[in-house]
Amino acid sequence: MPKVVFRVPTPALLAAGLALICVTPVAWAAPGLQVIYLLPLGFALWVVRNRTAVDGERIVARSTFGRRVLPWADVKAIKVDPKGWLSAVLADDTLVRLPAVRTGHLPALAAVSGGRVADPTAAAAPGAAPGDAAPDQGDAAPDAAPDQEATPPPVKSGE
Repeated sequence: MPKVVFRVPTPALLAAGLALICVTPVAWAAPGLQVIYLLPLGFALWVVRNRTAVDGERIVARSTFGRRVLPWADVKAIKVDPKGWLSAVLADDTLVRLPAVRTGHLPALAAVSGGRVADPTAAAAPGAAPGDAAPDQGDAAPDAAPDQEATPPPVKSGE
């Protein structure tokens, strides 16, 4: 079963290391200022922990201090906010932010989701004229009859 992990790029740890070096003169300027070291260390922890793992069965969104497992059956749609970050919309209309997943990751997310997320970059159907829109398949119920195809959850744009 294919699995994709979206994470903050590891070279971001270089920024944390550089910040650690740069705060050293300030941190030792007065007693108690060593607390400043917590800022770059907190950023490094954020880089290492934040990630989203997606496979054919579920989405695992891991934040700095928690983890949320979302079975695909609970995901109603994928929402794109105005800045390009993705969130999962659950059946009860709860939004769950997907750490480190951006709009550019939609093709990979669509490939791993098993058809539950539409690929916006997919080529037109064979035999279709250029510029033709894909036919609208309508909304299918999640528990449709076995001989009917269910459509993937729609991708919502931010409002």
